[in-house]
Amino acid sequence: MKKAVLAGAGIVVGIGVLYGADLLLTQGQVPRGATVGGVEIGGMDPSEAQALLEREIDPSAPVEVQAGDLRSSFNPAASGVMPDWQATIDGAGKQALNPITRVRSFFSTYEIPVTSTVDEALLRPQVDRIRAELSPEPVEAELNLAGGKVNVDPQPANGQKVEGVEQALIEQWPEGVELEPEVTHPELDQKAVEKALPAAEQAVSSPYVIHGRDADGVIPPERMAEVVSFERLEPKINVEAAQHIFEEGLGPTERPLRNAKVSYPSMEVTPHSDGVSIEWEATLKGFDPTTDQPREREAVYKDEKATYTTEMAQQASFDDVVGEFTTGGYSDASGVNIARVAQMVNGAFVAPGETFSLNGYTGPRGTAQGFVESGVILNGRADKAVGGGISQFATTLYNAAYFAGMQDVAHTPHSYYISRYPAGREATVYEGAIDLQFKNDSPNPVIIQTSAGGGQVTVKLLGVKTVNVESVNGGRWAYTSPQVMQVSGSNCTPSSGAQGFSTSDTRIIKNLSGAEISRETQTTVYDPQPIVRCS
Repeated sequence: MKKAVLAGAGIVVGIGVLYGADLLLTQGQVPRGATVGGVEIGGMDPSEAQALLEREIDPSAPVEVQAGDLRSSFNPAASGVMPDWQATIDGAGKQALNPITRVRSFFSTYEIPVTSTVDEALLRPQVDRIRAELSPEPVEAELNLAGGKVNVDPQPANGQKVEGVEQALIEQWPEGVELEPEVTHPELDQKAVEKALPAAEQAVSSPYVIHGRDADGVIPPERMAEVVSFERLEPKINVEAAQHIFEEGLGPTERPLRNAKVSYPSMEVTPHSDGVSIEWEATLKGFDPTTDQPREREAVYKDEKATYTTEMAQQASFDDVVGEFTTGGYSDASGVNIARVAQMVNGAFVAPGETFSLNGYTGPRGTAQGFVESGVILNGRADKAVGGGISQFATTLYNAAYFAGMQDVAHTPHSYYISRYPAGREATVYEGAIDLQFKNDSPNPVIIQTSAGGGQVTVKLLGVKTVNVESVNGGRWAYTSPQVMQVSGSNCTPSSGAQGFSTSDTRIIKNLSGAEISRETQTTVYDPQPIVRCS
């Protein structure tokens, strides 16, 4: 018994001696089992540990950043993250005094987080970049019908987002950074695709046919993508595109309405043609190829009879001047434009019931059509523009139609009074914006005859005279005074200005027996022309 006690005491003393020796030998060393970035520095002198870490861990080497299946990388040193090895080693603490802990340290390791200094200005852009690279948005599914097939492109896919990127980069960079992503799901997922598929499959199930008169309009499955698209998996029907495709086959079954006309000066008659047109709104009512509606339907036609026939034109007479007017006093450059537009309009035929549009008849009036730059009035002062002077022709035509008793459909007086025109009985035009239009509301056709030269332009309407027209001016009132306009530049032209005023014109139409048919008064307000002073 005594021997056993002595033996036990000897063991305890031995352990104590070993513990004391270990405590003495490891004094000042990094705690045993300590690692930094996978590098074992436990049991080392701090200076040796620092030297080892400096050799083994390079802050300028690329570090992989992982989040789920996605990868990115960054360079710690270039990103403003530099290790403080002394502080890192100090963070390991001291050797444990607990004998059990000291024994365990022979058989286990533990990681010490690296302590780093951080330059936020350099690190922040890298954090934002990595977060963006590792946080893709979910992919929303899309449908299309390219090639006459139902295509799911792109397929739906989950996205993800990551948080805590900055802290993880700072703390984990020596071993590689691993982030735990949060999965994000698309709104338009596979379930949504399956819900949308029947409509898409129906759209390309077979051709869509519209039967016309001796022809068909067809949308084959391979062209259905031009008509049906999907926005957030919802079908959108482009009825206008469908009409264009159907018109490719049905167009020949239509015929434009064309009244007979008489060409001047040959007096040759162009025959009339009754019109046939498809009423597309009625034909395509309810059109939706994504549903199970019948895929064949009949075109709805509208037949229109010409209002002025070949027989009428053959019997027409143009022996009378039913209205005419002449103006003059324009510049040479304006004369070029006036002569050009007069040439374009000369011989225009206006059947009974038809409306003549100056802009519509001539089309563009630019340099390509032979027009030149000439004087215009802009904001009350002289300026230049291509086509200057055309308003003088418009005024002349307006007056000729006025005295022919034509119905005034659209005319716009000048803003400022121009003395060579009759006050309250003149018109301006501007391509694409201001037009001159009159309707032939007489029972007979008219031909517009024009001539320009010698500083004058004349417009005559030839036909059958049935009325006499009188113009009565109502005088001038409500005068307004001009304002001074200071203008700089070499193109400035001084002007003494002119008063503005109001005036009226009354048109009295009588039949050839002298009986009054109508009386109409129009009031025109002219702005004052500014006094232009050049500087």
